Amino acid sequence: MNGLVAYCRPGFENDCAAELQDKAGRLGIYGYCQTQPLQGYVVYRCQPEESEHLGKKLILKDLIFTRQFFVILAHLNELPTSDRVSAIQVALIDEDVSEPFAAIKPAGDIRVEVPDTNAGKELSKFCRKFTVPLRQGLRAIDWLTANESDRRPTLHAFFVNNQELILGFSYSFNQSPWLMGIPRLRFPSDAPSRSTLKLDEAFQVFIPAEEREQRIQSGMNAVDLGAAPGGWTYQLVRRGMMVQAVDNGPMDPRLLETGQVKHVQEDGFKFRPKKKNVTWLVCDMVEQPSRVAALMSQWLIEGDCREAIFNLKLPMKRRYALVTEYLANIQEQLVAEGRGVFELQAKHLYHDREEITVHLRALK
Repeated sequence: MNGLVAYCRPGFENDCAAELQDKAGRLGIYGYCQTQPLQGYVVYRCQPEESEHLGKKLILKDLIFTRQFFVILAHLNELPTSDRVSAIQVALIDEDVSEPFAAIKPAGDIRVEVPDTNAGKELSKFCRKFTVPLRQGLRAIDWLTANESDRRPTLHAFFVNNQELILGFSYSFNQSPWLMGIPRLRFPSDAPSRSTLKLDEAFQVFIPAEEREQRIQSGMNAVDLGAAPGGWTYQLVRRGMMVQAVDNGPMDPRLLETGQVKHVQEDGFKFRPKKKNVTWLVCDMVEQPSRVAALMSQWLIEGDCREAIFNLKLPMKRRYALVTEYLANIQEQLVAEGRGVFELQAKHLYHDREEITVHLRALK
């Protein structure tokens, strides 16, 4: 079994598969995908040397619908429940596995993972307990470094179910820092809505850890379009920013009491800041995605903000094709207006539902 396994939100397997085939094709690799509805992952089939190439060149942060992916090493269909570690050791010692992928041995860490489904959640408790004996077993056959290393590839033991396991690896420079590609965020008890977790996750996904202190500072000016009741404003306030919350609806009184929030009761599509001193623009309005995308581009073109994070609501069908179109329109609009130096990222975040989150940044 050769190829990749890509994790995604259940229900978005076809979108994940369409993107994998499109972007692998741009790299000159033409495989095919195997999917099942609501399974929470996609298998992309190709040759061993091609899968390793994709492991390096298919950039995870450029994939919208994939949370994490790994190159397949082996597939165990009838894993014995009595001694799983020995079965995994045998699979990795096999010459068909050890020789083609000798360069990635030993790996620097092991992640024991499951699909993001109800059945997967039932297995997750076992996986946490299984990680320690598996780590010991892998070190015994020299497939794992004595101490964890973030400079070596990471092994993935992906339990499809209790007796089916896919083994693989991801490169340290091209992987999610989180187990299953999911950041574990706690919902703040004083936040106005659960949508607050979307912006919290977006800051962690889009802004590299080493740049957050510089790019997300206390005292910065921010604008939240469609702010009510204040889920996204909450994240800006907790980071010390001064916020103009634009919405005709009511804001959470606790946010207004902080002294950091000015409630502007105005249409988000008509509002513009009086001064060119806004660093962050955020927007979670339930509007046509093409209209929101055009608005965000205009803010950047006119210099009304330096960075923007916004959501684009997804249609029921042809989601990947239409998302690609929305992003291409943003790029074309910026280039046409002479703002060709910019950074554009998009991700279907864990806390997103029927939308994607986009980050747009003006570069000097």
